[in-house]
Amino acid sequence: MAETRIHPSAVIEPGAQIGPGCDIGPFCVIGAQVRLGAGVVLKSHVVVAGQTFIGDETVVFPFASVGEVPQDLKFRGEDTRLEIGARNRIREYVTMNPGTEGGGGVTKIGDDGLFMAGSHVAHDCVIGNRVILVNNASVAGHCHLEDDVIVGGLSGVHQFVRIGRGAMIGAVTMVTADVIPFGLVQGPRGHLDGLNLVGLKRRGASRDEIHALRDMLGELGKGSFRDTARHLAAGEHGPMVREVLDFILGPSDRSFLAPHP
Repeated sequence: MAETRIHPSAVIEPGAQIGPGCDIGPFCVIGAQVRLGAGVVLKSHVVVAGQTFIGDETVVFPFASVGEVPQDLKFRGEDTRLEIGARNRIREYVTMNPGTEGGGGVTKIGDDGLFMAGSHVAHDCVIGNRVILVNNASVAGHCHLEDDVIVGGLSGVHQFVRIGRGAMIGAVTMVTADVIPFGLVQGPRGHLDGLNLVGLKRRGASRDEIHALRDMLGELGKGSFRDTARHLAAGEHGPMVREVLDFILGPSDRSFLAPHP
């Protein structure tokens, strides 16, 4: 592990914990309750505030602000935190906020994510592994993005929305309802536009699995998502179809994005 390097112009408040091999660049500001894992790099002009943990080998680029108070008028300074996993790339002007008392008190970011310039993760979100937020994508409070989700540039995700594993949101899309795993959503007011075939193939889904998902999606488009899913769930299915059905029947009081009529 390389030696920890801290630029003389950086401001590190007493109590902050800096892991081995970190590289803290010029004009960074690190709060007293911050913990940095091993090999974390803060390029320059980065603000890390509040009760924030950043995992090993994560790189934060200039002018990002992580851990500052949530953009929620109900927040009254309660003791909440932000947990960021390992090997993330947090690009310029990204903002990430800690949780709130009403949302469980913690915002969680998984491992190996890419958060491009200007993207935002709000309070009480749970973001999975290998998630990509493209430039200026914004995720509102209390959202849950599962592993391998991609949110296109200039897109917005409404608060409390769930996005299932491997789903892709196209650019300039507003997502107001839950998105099934492996779904493809696009349009100014997002609608379900099929499956994320590129993502499925990259993850090694077989032709039979893709056909089964397509057949299931065709059935779901014939009526109520939940009613149809309950009917389908009584049958035998492969693991990917079963994952989608379990997601639809899981705990949520929100509707689902459906195929465009």
